[in-house]
Amino acid sequence: MGRAFEYRKAAKMKRWGNMSRVFPKLAKAIEIAAKAGGGDPDMNPVLRTAILNAKAQNLPKANIDAAIKRATGKDATNYVDVNFEGKGPHGVLIFVECATDNNTRTVANVKMHFNKNGGQVVPTGSLEFMFDRKAIFEFDKPEMELEELELELIDAGLEEIEEEDGLCIAIANYTDFGNMNTKFEELEIELKKAELKRISNNPQEFTEEQQEEIGKLLEKLEDDDDVQAVFTNME
Repeated sequence: MGRAFEYRKAAKMKRWGNMSRVFPKLAKAIEIAAKAGGGDPDMNPVLRTAILNAKAQNLPKANIDAAIKRATGKDATNYVDVNFEGKGPHGVLIFVECATDNNTRTVANVKMHFNKNGGQVVPTGSLEFMFDRKAIFEFDKPEMELEELELELIDAGLEEIEEEDGLCIAIANYTDFGNMNTKFEELEIELKKAELKRISNNPQEFTEEQQEEIGKLLEKLEDDDDVQAVFTNME
């Protein structure tokens, strides 16, 4: 299979299975979207997507409503996006995306996780070229033929689409995220998930023992409240 289903395979291996870990991150994404573009999903496509992804991870409606209420209140938290690049055990490349209300805390914690688990933070921009930033869309196969759907989506920025067992995954450049979202709405195709991902353009293989050691660092990073997403160049 192509890159789309390589992404799907990688996504299945993600360690975000723990609700106590993923729910706060989903709620934070909703807060950020609501504060930036308003609390009405019908008027805020970014919020609409954040809610879609939260529902896909079974975040309760009460949590979603509470996140929007916090974001649109007078005491809403101001989050800032901060990225970190680093190398982990056995030379694995790691890109970390954070959303924080305390940059000093976040910098200290991320550096600590790397240093205590066989890695190190590298200067910003060192690894940017090693990852392609893509928009990923997951949805059930519609009634139209895949070739017809591909033609419909190309003008919106589609780069690749694949289908397996009734599940479709479409990939576009991250700059076409909004165009693709709009096109899916026009086609009345309900998305199961829509995300921005950093996909390694030169994935590397590691042994099971090496993966276990790398995994300890990744788990520490993903457990951090300020970390929203972690990407690596692991095959």
